Formats: sequence, structure tokens, C-alpha cells
Amino acid sequence: MPHTRSRSTDALSRRLLLQAGAIGLGATALARPSLAAGTIRLPLPGGADERALTSAFPQKGSMILQRTRPPLLETPFSVYDEGAFTPVDRFYVRWHWAEVPTSIDPHKFEMTVSGHVERELKFTVFDLMRKFRHVELAAVNQCSGNSRGFFQPRVAGGEWGNGAMGNARWVGVRLKDVLDAAGVKAGALQVQCEGADRPVVAGAPNLKKSLAVDHARDGEVMIAWQMNDQALPLLNGFPMRLVVPGWYATYWTKMLQHVRVLDQPDTNFWMHPAYEIPDNWPRADMKPGEQIKTVPINRMVPRSFITNLAAGATVGAARPELVRGIAFGGDTGVKQVELSTDGGRSWMPTRLEVDHGKYSFRQWHTYVVLDKGARTLMVRCTNIDGLRQPMTPNWNPGGFMRNVVESTAVMAA
Repeated sequence: MPHTRSRSTDALSRRLLLQAGAIGLGATALARPSLAAGTIRLPLPGGADERALTSAFPQKGSMILQRTRPPLLETPFSVYDEGAFTPVDRFYVRWHWAEVPTSIDPHKFEMTVSGHVERELKFTVFDLMRKFRHVELAAVNQCSGNSRGFFQPRVAGGEWGNGAMGNARWVGVRLKDVLDAAGVKAGALQVQCEGADRPVVAGAPNLKKSLAVDHARDGEVMIAWQMNDQALPLLNGFPMRLVVPGWYATYWTKMLQHVRVLDQPDTNFWMHPAYEIPDNWPRADMKPGEQIKTVPINRMVPRSFITNLAAGATVGAARPELVRGIAFGGDTGVKQVELSTDGGRSWMPTRLEVDHGKYSFRQWHTYVVLDKGARTLMVRCTNIDGLRQPMTPNWNPGGFMRNVVESTAVMAA
């Protein structure tokens, strides 16, 4: 459950938002004409090995440029070695439609709550701050297609490496409290959320995602205005966004503009057929061309990574060598992280570091002694529910939910 914020931190939230509002109003374009600021190696099956780096987007540092419009910016993987929480200016960006507001006045931007409720309500982010209890929760935001570039056979979509994810401490209010203020009527089935990005083609559907009403009112789903002690950047959903801990980021609506309570199942394009997976969670696996029942993507699955050693790194032989990284349990906490130095034939435990909550990244580390020569390090996470990363990758036409055990080839010398 999110924990309550003190009055002093509430005042800080308001001050940060006002400061960010000034930045947002001054952002006249999402990117400058010159985007490239060097390149980075991102070796994906089928290429391309080199990707452009850019620092041209407002409130963002050096990012891997996947697409300019709509903005798709990937976090360079080395950033994840800096700590359990992802720096806000390096936090990945993913929008669906190209018409993204380039400036927002938080005093005027309103979120409407309507539909199967007793009363329609409108809130600015400052209204939310004044009228509801503030909460904080640490949670991983991960794109459904994170690591899509590794799928074989290759699939269409943003060819992400492993950097379409980030972890933050989110501050805001519970969606439950906002819905309760509107008075959810008996017979409500789902809560649909819509953001502010718009398609450039007339008639194309606005992005709308729905949660079951009980999920939306579970006390953990949040409307957040702050991440890692900063106001949301424009590109990460300023002035307020949905936080759905343990679920993929397609549900984490940015620039939250409309919350509708539905008394009928949501059949809009973004629930079906978009963002559907084979109905065999947690694998979400099928063969190319296979006919299989599908369902909307939902809960995340466990993942783990080595962060201090890149593929091809040279490490010391016959002496203790530090190996560290991050893990997350998906829709629950991390139970254990194990490391293998022999291709998965045997596994050794690692030491888990500070637990920031069941939805957060958790750092881990261990020491290994390697014989000389080429070695492959493998890492796997088991979550609190006993779900463990698989040794073989899944495949589906959306390129969703990859969580295979990761391998890092090194040379011990």
C-alpha cells in the first residue's frame, strides 16, 4: 500500500509543480532540429548496431533516440548501475500519438471524472493536492515492448533494447479516493483513462485504457504529479499521470485528462485488438502464425540484469570479482536473485540490497572467482509468489513481456 506523505513534503510537491509549470510553458517544441549527439552500440538481432544519442528533448539528458514523433527515448543501460531509482532526466519516454502538447499550464489543465458516477467532477492537479490525502509508492514503469528488439523472428514496433523501463518514487493521490468523491454507482465494471496525446489522422482512436473497477479502487493505483522528488517532466506526463503498480506501462496514462467509469466492457481499439497477449500468462508465448486465444496485457513478470559489466568486458581471473545489478518481481516483490557462471548448470545466491517495496527495482550483488578464458554470466530472479524467469525466450507478434534469463559474455584474464 502507498504510505501517507507529511505536510512538509506536500508543500514541497506544490512548489516543485509550480517550478515545473514554468518549464513546461516555455517548452515550445519537443525537440530541436539537430537531434544527434553521438551514437551508442545497441546490438540487436538484425541490427542496427549503432543508435543515435540525443540531448535535444526538454528536461532530458542523453537518451537513445528510437523515434522523434511520437517521442520514443530509451534509457542507456549504464544508467541502471547508478542506483535503484532511475534519474528523472534519463527516464525513458514512450508516446503513442504524435500530437503531444508542448506546453501545459497546470492551473488550467483539468482531469474530468464522469460516466457511471453520481456526480461529474473536474480537478486541476492543485485541486487534487488540496482535497485528497497524499501518498507515495515506489514502482517500476516498464513498457510492454521493452526488449522487443531481441525477439526472433523479428516483430514490428519500436525496436527497444532493455532500456524501456525505469523505477521511481511516485507521489500523488489514490485513484480510489477520487472515484469515491464522484460516487461510483452500482453496476460499474471498468474505469477508463485517457491522456492528452492525439492522432494526426482524422478518425484514429484516442488512447484509452481500462482497469476493472475493483483494481482501480484497490488503494494502490495512483494519480501522481511527482517522481523521485521532482515534478513529472513534460515528456513523462506532466502535470499528472496514472500509476498502476505491477502492471505494464500501457495502463499508466500520461497527462491524465479523462477518467470514465463504465457499466459496459471497454471494447475500444486500445483494449482489443491492441496490446493483447496469448492467454497463457506468465509466458505470453506462441508460435508465428499460430491461432491462439488472446487477452489484454496485464501483470508484469520478474526480470533481472547485470548492470556493472557489459557484454565483452574483461574481468580479473582467479580472484574475487564484483558482479551487481537490479531485479524486480513484476507484480510482487523479489524473493531471490541467483547467478550462474557455467551456462545455467548451477546457481549461486546473491545478496539482496535495500528493499524499497514490492514493486520497486531491488539491487543485488555478489563476488565470483572465474578461471581464465571466455565466460558467460547468467542472472535470474524468483519473485515472492515463486515465479522464476525462464531459460528460453517467449515470442508473440506484439513483442511483449520478454523476461528470459539474461546472459552477459565476459573475458576473464
